[in-house]
Amino acid sequence: MKPIHVTADTFPTEVRDSDVPVLVDFWAAWCPPCRVISPILDELAERHEGRIKVAKVDVDAHPELAAEYRVSGIPTLVLVENGEATRTLVGARPLAVLERELGLVEQAA
Repeated sequence: MKPIHVTADTFPTEVRDSDVPVLVDFWAAWCPPCRVISPILDELAERHEGRIKVAKVDVDAHPELAAEYRVSGIPTLVLVENGEATRTLVGARPLAVLERELGLVEQAA
């Protein structure tokens, strides 16, 4: 499943009421690191379909959502589980690192 673009209107249904954890990518078109992490998030969404959903929020179009989640730098990734933010990750990172940080793969011993 590809990442979905959410707005202030669709955020409650797509993110807060989701029955699977949602990784929310707070991004902006002018942000180079946001462009770097975008294909990584596409891959994450496809690899872990059914286990996690990826939602994208354009901070320029929806500053109220960025403010609600205290986004001060982008890209900021917020993991929302059962309607609550449980983890915040700031900055781009490789897919393998992101998967480990989100608990989607086993840690190497």
